[in-house]
Amino acid sequence: MNGAKSSLAPHPSPLAHEAILDCVALAAVLLLDHGQTTEQTILTAERLGRALGAPVRILPYWGGLVVEIERTLGAEIAVSKPLGVDMRTVLAVMTIVDQVCDGALPAEAVRPALLAAGQTPPVSTTRFVVFAAVGAAALGVIFGALDPTALLLIATSAGVGALVRRSLARLGGNPFVQPLSAALIAGAVAAGAARLGLPDAQILLVALSPCMVLVPGPHILNGAIDLARSRIPLGLARLAYAGLIVLMICVGLLVGLAVGGAALPSGGASASIPLWADVIAAGCAVAAFGSFFSMPWRLLPLPIAVGMVAHAARWGLIALAGANVALAALVACLVVGVIVTPAVDRLRLPFAAAGFSAVVSMMPGFFLFHAAGGLAELVSAGPNAPTSVLNGIVTNGVTAFLIILAMTIGLILPRMLFEHVLAAYARRRPHGHGFNSP
Repeated sequence: MNGAKSSLAPHPSPLAHEAILDCVALAAVLLLDHGQTTEQTILTAERLGRALGAPVRILPYWGGLVVEIERTLGAEIAVSKPLGVDMRTVLAVMTIVDQVCDGALPAEAVRPALLAAGQTPPVSTTRFVVFAAVGAAALGVIFGALDPTALLLIATSAGVGALVRRSLARLGGNPFVQPLSAALIAGAVAAGAARLGLPDAQILLVALSPCMVLVPGPHILNGAIDLARSRIPLGLARLAYAGLIVLMICVGLLVGLAVGGAALPSGGASASIPLWADVIAAGCAVAAFGSFFSMPWRLLPLPIAVGMVAHAARWGLIALAGANVALAALVACLVVGVIVTPAVDRLRLPFAAAGFSAVVSMMPGFFLFHAAGGLAELVSAGPNAPTSVLNGIVTNGVTAFLIILAMTIGLILPRMLFEHVLAAYARRRPHGHGFNSP
């Protein structure tokens, strides 16, 4: 970026403009595609543009983004599909931007560094599979699966599903095939559990626990944050993508059960478990989702500790204060939002992934999939379906919606308040000093 400058033209030359657009677009795509919030992606890209010598503006949408230099005709359109979550890549890009803003990385080295960050490998297959098994079993414990046979079946089902997902990911292709295949395996294993004579409550958790680790929480949260910031098209697109994944999970689970000659058992979760078991299981679930999102080992203790504290609060509200699950989730997520919001900015982590990791065990996958099973039963029975089936569908569906709403509000309210304070602070600071707003 050695474009000539004159006293009358303080801005970079057109050649420098092209290089700046290329670097900023590459950084924005890497952040958006790997789980960073839209707001943080925009602010980080704008910081990078200013540090490289040009004020840029980012216009994101589903499928791409536009980067343009203010008061010029320079612009670049980049393809972007925010389908994945990878904290290592986000952390690498944020570190590069900070180095540029601090003057520690020369301009000509920015693009090669960003390309290298984009090649950051995901976690090993062994870690991915092991933690999928551990996380699913932990979710089973939280919902009352204490039978050793049931826990073994849950872990095996989730582990095999994770191995299949990783194999399909290497092949590329449609992103919905992975959750569909893993849920199909979970349904088949649950059908096998029914043949072993396990109680219905345990069969239900054998079916649902491996599916709960497939719920696309970061996409739901990112979509909700975009809606809250009036980015309606992008927010709706994110939520539609998450909804299609949930639909594929439901289809795979029900087909797997049907192939095995079984149906999703009716009824709710088993009796509540002791506080110590609930908290330990929540920590294991957080570690699992942190691994799914490629969180470095050194950063895992933070969401694990926060998730355990939040789950202890949730357990206390439900077991001791008699609160409903939605209210308990709201309070617990407010606790997580207050703690995680400043921490992820300092650690350069994507908020949605880190926040979701800490509250993963509260996602209403149990109620969503139970409602899907009720719908299948309603269709099968037709006009002769008992009213209890319809009541169950409505109850589980409304409960799932309220929990998602409560979790979203609890997580993003502290986030947006923190952003407001930081934005006001940043306006009083000179340009060029990178502040790490969410």
